[in-house]
Amino acid sequence: MPRTRGPHAERRIRSREALIAAAAELFAAQGYAATSTQAVLAASGLTRGALYHHFRDKQALFEAVCRRLHEEATAAVLEAVEARPDPVDGLIAGCLAFIDQVSRPAARRILLVEAPSVLGWDRWNALDREHGFGLLLAGIREAVAAGALEGDPEVLAQLINGAVNQAVLWAGQADDPTAIDRVKAGFVGLMEALRRPG
Repeated sequence: MPRTRGPHAERRIRSREALIAAAAELFAAQGYAATSTQAVLAASGLTRGALYHHFRDKQALFEAVCRRLHEEATAAVLEAVEARPDPVDGLIAGCLAFIDQVSRPAARRILLVEAPSVLGWDRWNALDREHGFGLLLAGIREAVAAGALEGDPEVLAQLINGAVNQAVLWAGQADDPTAIDRVKAGFVGLMEALRRPG
């Protein structure tokens, strides 16, 4: 018989989710530095004790928000890749899904603008390797192993990841409503150029 969660466990889960949701909205709207823990508590309707029960400090709460956004992007990437048996087609579809996810203003600000400085490069990079970059590297390794791409998978992944992140940041600042579509079209063209014939 499966175990069911008791009312205390359900309440803890709900309070944690409420804190993450409130913090995500505030971090996206006003940035990490301008968001106080008091503002998060007011938005979530929870107490300081509840906050520190789940998170040691504001930075840990920010990391939980980052993790949640990464998990959402990962789910979208995996869904896109599953429908493509060809490794390069899967890589393209997965990266396009990732671009769609991180080009949303909240995700772009939190994951690409704020996270590297708030978490520090090492922690930010480790989190990225658990999620987006990790999926990208796995996809490139598969494509190289299948003979569909040529090169050092780690280097290719770093180059593509850096290009995609920078292009999404550029599109977010561009005064052009077609910028993200141009980024996606350019990415597809780049990957098709890298694809080995046959």
